Amino acid sequence: MSIKQPIIEIYGADIMCASCVNAPSSKDTYEWLQAAVTRKYPNQAFSIRYIDIEGVIENERDQDYANRIQEDEFFYPLVLINDEVVGEGYVQIKPVFTALEQLGFVPEAE
Repeated sequence: MSIKQPIIEIYGADIMCASCVNAPSSKDTYEWLQAAVTRKYPNQAFSIRYIDIEGVIENERDQDYANRIQEDEFFYPLVLINDEVVGEGYVQIKPVFTALEQLGFVPEAE
């Protein structure tokens, strides 16, 4: 089975989500996910990107997600893997790992 390199996207803003009290910031979530995925699945390729919903967005798809967050359809940070929502607001790691393993990622033996 060939593994397509997953794309992890985190949509967020510098300002904390009002209903996400005590949750990490969007940037912290991005950095945490990048480190956690790299540690659990070493030498398995993935892309990760951060999209600032309050910044300049030139991509129509990213702008659509930014608008949907700003219209309260989603909480931020919003995490997608290959266009599938796997977390929003207070992001949990287990759904992220589950989605990656469904795409063929194998965790390093502990």
